[in-house]
Formats: sequence, C-alpha cells, structure tokens
Amino acid sequence: MSSQDEQFPAAAPDPAPPSADDGMTWWYRWLCRIAGVIGGVSCAFAGLWNCVTINPLNIAAGVWMMLNAFVLFLCEAPFCCQFIEFANAVSARADRLRSWQKAAFYCGMAVFPVMLSLTLTTLFGNAIAFATGVLYGLSALGKKGDAISYARIHQQQKQMDEEKLTGSLEGQA
Repeated sequence: MSSQDEQFPAAAPDPAPPSADDGMTWWYRWLCRIAGVIGGVSCAFAGLWNCVTINPLNIAAGVWMMLNAFVLFLCEAPFCCQFIEFANAVSARADRLRSWQKAAFYCGMAVFPVMLSLTLTTLFGNAIAFATGVLYGLSALGKKGDAISYARIHQQQKQMDEEKLTGSLEGQA
C-alpha cells in the first residue's frame, strides 16, 4: 500500500438516493419534473429571442438562458438529451441531490440572466425555471402536520408552562 493510499482511503459507496425517502409524493415529483421541462422550453425560446439584438448584455443573458434550458433538460428529462453520452450520469447525480440543493441551484440559475439584463423576455423566460426551484424548495420544507399533533404539542407546552409557574410560586412561598 502506498503512502497516497493511506492518506486517501477508498471512498464509501454512494448511499441510496434521498429521493426514495425525501417525503415527496409521486405526483409532486412529477410536477417538479414537468415544471423543469416546461421551464427549460421557456428558457430556450426566450433565450433565443433575447439573442436577436445588438445589445451585448441581452446576448449574454440569452446565451445564459439557453444554458439554463440545457441544464434543466439534462437534470429533469435526460431522455431529451439522448445524443449526449453523460446525460444519464448527470441526471442520476442530480437525483441524489437534496430538494433544497436543487432549489438553490435552479433559482440561482434563473436569477442570473435577470440581473444581467432586466427585460420582460428574461423575466418571463426564467419565471418557470425559477418556479421549479420554488417547488423543490417547498418540498424541502416537508409535509404539513395534522391538527391533532399540533394540539398535543400545544397541550404539552401548556402543561410544562403551568408546572414551571407552580414550581416558581412554591419556591417563593
């Protein structure tokens, strides 16, 4: 065994993808994927339209939007990119990301062209891509609790507060 092998032990195998137990229902996962595909289409068309100008910032924003479309297609619908050899590997890696990581990535990708060139084309073109990030962000928050569990928690807190209050009153007496 070389000294380099001792310094860098073999990496542990990748854990199971968190998408299996991330709390997302099947229909919400499909909603996020469909929103990603529609967001990619809107970014592609708006980016192409944005490039038909002489303003260099609009061209840069349009190119970035088309790059956003490519990334959205690659992550959410790899079957659209069958001509690219690494599409399935990128999609599998994107599926292993947590929901909040996808949300930050998609929202950040969608905000950059708007900051570069604030026009209606960039706003409307990136709106659905940003909405995809918002959907993933909402799934990262988790499921809403039911009223019974909230009532139990409230009752336990109320009892603890009463015990503290009676304990402090007994200590004063």
